[in-house]
Amino acid sequence: MLEAPAMMAAAAAAEEAAVEAALAELAALLAPAAGEAARAGAAEAALALSGSAAGRRLLAGRPAALEALLELAAGPCPPAARRALGCLVNVSAEPAARGPLLAALPALLGLLPSGPACGLLANLSRERGAARRVLRGLRERGPGLAPLLQALGEPRPPPQLGPLLCNLSQLPEGRRGLLDRSRCSVQRLLPFTQYKDSAVHRRGVVGALRNCCFEYEDHEWLLSEEVDILPFLLLPLAGPEEFPEDEMERLPADLQYLPQDKQREEEPDIRKMLLEAIMLLTATKAGRRVVREKGTYLILRELHRWEREPDVLAACEKLIQVLIGDEPGPGMENLLEVKVPEEVEQQLRRLDREEEERWQREQEERREARGATPCPEEPSW
Repeated sequence: MLEAPAMMAAAAAAEEAAVEAALAELAALLAPAAGEAARAGAAEAALALSGSAAGRRLLAGRPAALEALLELAAGPCPPAARRALGCLVNVSAEPAARGPLLAALPALLGLLPSGPACGLLANLSRERGAARRVLRGLRERGPGLAPLLQALGEPRPPPQLGPLLCNLSQLPEGRRGLLDRSRCSVQRLLPFTQYKDSAVHRRGVVGALRNCCFEYEDHEWLLSEEVDILPFLLLPLAGPEEFPEDEMERLPADLQYLPQDKQREEEPDIRKMLLEAIMLLTATKAGRRVVREKGTYLILRELHRWEREPDVLAACEKLIQVLIGDEPGPGMENLLEVKVPEEVEQQLRRLDREEEERWQREQEERREARGATPCPEEPSW
């Protein structure tokens, strides 16, 4: 008679063998030889399997199944293609799947600018190296970011588009694409800071704008009338407060006499990114002057009274200190050029990674609690 540990090991081995057999059968049914009806059914089964973390891990470790799903996603049968692509979006959140999927990048880029394809590529491009591969692939196809920017003009842009643009803008070359003055690219992003139809898209766009603000050589242009980025960053932070006439006149026209039902941005992380974008715009002396002259302090003063989230409050307080504080001394006028000690920079990177990991864990716990499939458009910034 087998003892308990041996029985448990035998049961685990049997279960693993059964899973392997089922996945092999699924991969066979996804292959072209199985026929259209069988492939559509297998794609539906794979999509259901990808709805759990365990299922995503299993599929991520099966390159043959991923290859068959990729072929099906690019195929001529719309129902099967949608299910296969939906499954791949879910599985792309798993690190083990990113290598095989990035190897099929040309086929994936051909599916843009559909929402699921944007979501899949947003998941794949979280790391800088992968984002660079995606951006290089877009350029090799010819139009670069143009198809993504054109999709912003659709009546209902895919919500996954914002996170993809955000991830690509973590790279200097991605930011240059968005800051291309000849194409008015960044201007297409601005209206989406107030986009109510999708917090995911709004979050991604605000993240992309914040990243663009790292390019301090473009600050003067961004703050000029040609772009006028500041009101678009301030408006989501503004509430329904009334100001005395002399204060009201200091505000940009779009922030004057707001309605009594005006609501601030409801997502704390988006409010924080908006504040970070404005903070970056104050890196130069000229930028600080414009931000001060546009009455930014008035909006921040009311936000500080209203805000309850500690991280957002801290970001607000830092920005207020820059606006009301003394000008930096000689050699320190451009805050983005000030050399940060290496140990401090490493600590900041560590804190960023920990914050990202915490956010991802919280999202995973919420998905598991709802029993829902993962949101394909969750970005990292």
